[in-house]
Amino acid sequence: MNPPDSVLDIFLKPGEFYFGEHDTRMRTLLGSCIAITVWHPQFRIGGMCHYLLPENKQAATRDKPDGRYANHALQLFMHEIRSAGTHPCEYVVKMFGGGSQFSVDERLPYQNVPEKNIDIGKDLLAQHGFNLSSQHTGGSGHRKVVFDVWSGNVWMQHSTDT
Repeated sequence: MNPPDSVLDIFLKPGEFYFGEHDTRMRTLLGSCIAITVWHPQFRIGGMCHYLLPENKQAATRDKPDGRYANHALQLFMHEIRSAGTHPCEYVVKMFGGGSQFSVDERLPYQNVPEKNIDIGKDLLAQHGFNLSSQHTGGSGHRKVVFDVWSGNVWMQHSTDT
């Protein structure tokens, strides 16, 4: 599918979330963080989150979920999906990131954050009724992710160079 004449290009920084229409491209850069993309093939709408940490035990306020946390990022998705009159099972869902950024000796204070980010992302997606269609998670290094909402295509470049 060809891109629209005018493309809204969104770069997500850590903790950010965006949900848009068919003329949108979303990009991000990940290390131990996770990006989740959701795309509705019929309506050509979709979104991306970029969360840093597994969860914030404090409840998100209605107006201020904190996208830095997986549990709040999923609340942001659910709000947009309900607003669109759609259901989680109708979306194509992909997950990326969770790469270790430290050697075994260096990561002691941050041990298992990437793994916890991956695990909670999968758990929350399942709890909310999403079906994860593909993923590229774990390992080491960083990932560049580009999501074109007009087509649903997601491109990912993985680098383990330090």
